[in-house]
Amino acid sequence: MEEKKLRTGIFGGSFNPIHIGHLALANYLCENGYIDEVWFLISPQNPFKQNQTLLDDSMRLKLVKAAIEGYPHFHASDFEFNLPKPSYTVTTLNKLSETFSDRNFYLIIGADNWAAFDRWKSPEEIISRHHILIYPRLGYEINTESLPHNVQAVDTPLIEVSSTFIRESIAQGKDVRYFLHPSVYEVINSEGLYK
Repeated sequence: MEEKKLRTGIFGGSFNPIHIGHLALANYLCENGYIDEVWFLISPQNPFKQNQTLLDDSMRLKLVKAAIEGYPHFHASDFEFNLPKPSYTVTTLNKLSETFSDRNFYLIIGADNWAAFDRWKSPEEIISRHHILIYPRLGYEINTESLPHNVQAVDTPLIEVSSTFIRESIAQGKDVRYFLHPSVYEVINSEGLYK
């Protein structure tokens, strides 16, 4: 009998910083049987887009690791750090599938990204070779009737927290500890990040 492949969700982003919205969504997907695990795939700094508020790659990786420690279904991944820049999702997913043949990869994206998916690089290839899970975003309808067979809308709780809001609040001297995992809040505080 063929061994069942692990269903691995790929949740990509700059995670600048990772917050409770990211964690709650990923936790929901694992605990409700959509996937077996989630890999938080930290996007590297785009060499063509120097963003002053973007923490360096290793610090964002450190924050993700702090956030997920102790929960067996979460994994922090720096896989894209070693791929050619800029890294396209299609390239990343294909490379992941080649490297980890014991897994089926599920791309986790918001309804806002799904609405613009036809503008991504090689969207047909992503859809034909990989699974996609779409979570709800405020103001974006998902037409479930027209979804391709391996694309699924998931009814996760709507948690509208943004990393931008957190960075701006910290810069204004606000205490946003309840929007962050305690370990992440601790690192941000002790390192004086986003001040």
